[in-house]
Amino acid sequence: MSTIDQNLDRQDLGQVDKTFEEKLSGKSAAGRPALQEMIDYARDGDVVVVHSIDRLARDLRDLQSIIETLNNKGVTITFKSEGLTFSASSDDAFAKLQLQMMGAFAEFERNIIRKRQAEGIAKAKAKGVYKGGKKRIDRQKVRDLKQEGLSTYKISEALGISRMSVHRILNEEA
Repeated sequence: MSTIDQNLDRQDLGQVDKTFEEKLSGKSAAGRPALQEMIDYARDGDVVVVHSIDRLARDLRDLQSIIETLNNKGVTITFKSEGLTFSASSDDAFAKLQLQMMGAFAEFERNIIRKRQAEGIAKAKAKGVYKGGKKRIDRQKVRDLKQEGLSTYKISEALGISRMSVHRILNEEA
């Protein structure tokens, strides 16, 4: 599971029968359709391979819940980066301890990152340089202006976006 701008190719899982990809935050299991689809799809005897713990969940409770749900279905889950495997038939206390520690560290790291981000935004706002998130382009407005006969240069100027963005949007239809 990855954010939109992440490249999933680096997450080499080896030979797998089916891949479930999600470019959403792993902050919670709720609202993650590919995760839910994977859990529903997994059958007794299956092995779910995950690149690393932080790709599955950022919250220790979610992580434990997902693993427990899969194990209760008779599904084994393996984390490649950490070299950990959890199955219903195994009661490896050391692996569980490692999982809890790594999950706690991942959650802690996420909280630190969010705190630093909030501090940075607050400082930028105080300086008057914070503009908010990425500006969304009104794609329909681009198309409408093109229909009105405006050039890509005039459209980009009118909407305050690059000509490349205008070309990209207009070529989406082609």
